[in-house]
Amino acid sequence: MKNAIDYLIEKIKQTNNPTVMGLDPRYDMIPECVTKKYSKDLNGVCQAILEFNKALIDATYDIIPAVKPNIAFYEMFGIEGMKAFEETCKYAKQKGMLVIADIKRGDIGSTAQGYSNAYLGKTPIEQMQQEIFDVEFVTINPYLGIDGVKPFMEDAKKYNKGMFILVKTSNQSSGELQDLKTEDGETIYVKVAKLVNEWGKELIGENGYSSVGAVVGATYPQQLQELREIMPNAYFLIPGYGAQGGNAKDIALGFGKNGLGGIVNASRSLMCAYKKANGKEEDYAKATREEAIRMREELNQAIK
Repeated sequence: MKNAIDYLIEKIKQTNNPTVMGLDPRYDMIPECVTKKYSKDLNGVCQAILEFNKALIDATYDIIPAVKPNIAFYEMFGIEGMKAFEETCKYAKQKGMLVIADIKRGDIGSTAQGYSNAYLGKTPIEQMQQEIFDVEFVTINPYLGIDGVKPFMEDAKKYNKGMFILVKTSNQSSGELQDLKTEDGETIYVKVAKLVNEWGKELIGENGYSSVGAVVGATYPQQLQELREIMPNAYFLIPGYGAQGGNAKDIALGFGKNGLGGIVNASRSLMCAYKKANGKEEDYAKATREEAIRMREELNQAIK
């Protein structure tokens, strides 16, 4: 039976592109040709964000398989921001893109279930089951162990959804915790990887990959290669490309011999491509498309 990762793989093959576009719209990233149309209050700012997101989706939906909106860049604008998040997710899905909600939730019991209801499952209201954000994937912080992951796994199985669990993140200080060694000499990130590998066994799909995936940063290529061996059935969400310094050659270490196994996130390098282009600011969406094509070719060459 096909799982959520199988459908992601189908989109990757269809677009010939193992890329996810991060939609992390800081207001200063949005070109003036968009922001000048709207008032400078919360409502106007969020309208500008939504127009910007939609334009980038319109420019790339046929060449990029998925988007990854980071919830923080919407929550910071309150209710209006969350409306923009919801509309962004809906619009991307209408265009045929899959949605990875970058929420990094981590809690236990009914709280974890509530988070899962909101994004992967359904919220019970008396005799009804109401879909809320209805995205295909979420990101999860595993610090609380299986208690914080199991509700998402159950909804993933029930509703054919998936998740990417933080294992070795791309930020500079990740090693403060993740690289600590336990009594048997293994690092924390290796311990987490082994748990992810075990948790994902019951959710493996037709292509041999589980709906329980892993976040592994491109900025640590040695660990990327190491973790591919530890988690052979986990699909990797790979941040750190471009602005954070990760390159295609290093990223290829996270892929399997079949050319699958990973999807590479690019946020600033795609959203702000217009700032490096020599064209007009009004051509910001075109610049994003051109950068997406360049990135696709670079990644595919390295992976193959």
